[in-house]
Amino acid sequence: MLLLAVDTATPAVTVALHDGESVVAESNQVDARRHGELLLPSVDKVLAEAGVTLEAVTGVVVGVGPGPYTGLRVGLVTASTFAAVLGVPVHGLCTLDGLAYAAGAAGIEGPFTVATDARRKEVYWARYEDPRTRVGEPAVDRPADIAEQVAGLPAVGQGALLYPEVFQDARGPEHQSAAALASLAAERLAAGLEFLPPTPLYLRRPDAQVPKNYKVVTPQ
Repeated sequence: MLLLAVDTATPAVTVALHDGESVVAESNQVDARRHGELLLPSVDKVLAEAGVTLEAVTGVVVGVGPGPYTGLRVGLVTASTFAAVLGVPVHGLCTLDGLAYAAGAAGIEGPFTVATDARRKEVYWARYEDPRTRVGEPAVDRPADIAEQVAGLPAVGQGALLYPEVFQDARGPEHQSAAALASLAAERLAAGLEFLPPTPLYLRRPDAQVPKNYKVVTPQ
């Protein structure tokens, strides 16, 4: 087994290779505006570090969000393209689940909250009973509106660090890690568990909108 994991649903452009037992190479960069520029060089970097070619990959893992429109699509399109070219399966995982798994590796047992920056003064978030067990579906809300639901719980992710008045026990990890996502995927594959389809989990409409009441110009 050799899993290639990518995630661009957050400001982190993160890539990792997992051989079924452990992570053999990873790359993590944080730049919310350069997902498209950084992702493929990051893939090349981890393949070179591991001393393998892309053809050795037996499966692709991708974070499906929730996340902002443009960045999220970069990872999803890249993962689906690699899978199609190689003729291997592509396994979707919730990005928040990857952060929760990383939180477990950092020593958090649960219950706890994961929150990422959704912009517009909102967060994408979910509660977890433990690093592998999410309670309910991911949501997007203003932090003040969920203060009672997250009160007293440790919280990880950039969203938690941005709003310490609500997430009063904010901790690391701050950013998504493809290494954690790949490790979670390897566990789920070994257990025969299902994955999400490689389609974006937006939770809201994209920021870009067709202008209303635009002027129609017709030929003379």
